[in-house]
Amino acid sequence: MTPVDFTTFMRNYQDMVYSTAVRLLGNDAQAEDISQEVFLKAYERYDDLSTSPTAGGWLKTVTTNLSINHLQRYRKRWSFFSDLVHRDSDGEDSGEVEFAAPDGDFLADLNQGDRRAWVERALDELPDHQRVPLVLYHFEDMPYDDIARQLGVSLSKIKTDILRGRTALAQILMRSGTEHESLTAQR
Repeated sequence: MTPVDFTTFMRNYQDMVYSTAVRLLGNDAQAEDISQEVFLKAYERYDDLSTSPTAGGWLKTVTTNLSINHLQRYRKRWSFFSDLVHRDSDGEDSGEVEFAAPDGDFLADLNQGDRRAWVERALDELPDHQRVPLVLYHFEDMPYDDIARQLGVSLSKIKTDILRGRTALAQILMRSGTEHESLTAQR
């Protein structure tokens, strides 16, 4: 293995690794630390990873695991008292939260990069116990059961946190959409 080969490998995956970590951690500096740790692990396994068609998946899994471990180890412990789930008349959890986006003119003014930045800023405002399951579910396509197992909490807690996270995210997005609309109206 040459250092140039690994440098190229790292450059190919650095954005994915960093963006995964920052979404989960909500902190740029901590995401940089996790990214470094991921690539140190990748360097140790580079002979296998350099020819693996699943190298990206391996890097994403390692990034997710290290980020979650970091949250559990270094941040205040999550309160596990919110195991209550909103139930409908059949006793089932209430399911998806639909929320109205700000008016269509606002969204039409945003390109895909702006939309992504807008959502990521809103995600940063969520508490860890809502942001992490929400990111794992929507960005990493992880099922509820896997998220609960990964985070070491009950399935009902994960469903509740995702439900409440969506609601909080909708409020943040609507508020920031209104602020954006008022700023563009002043121009």
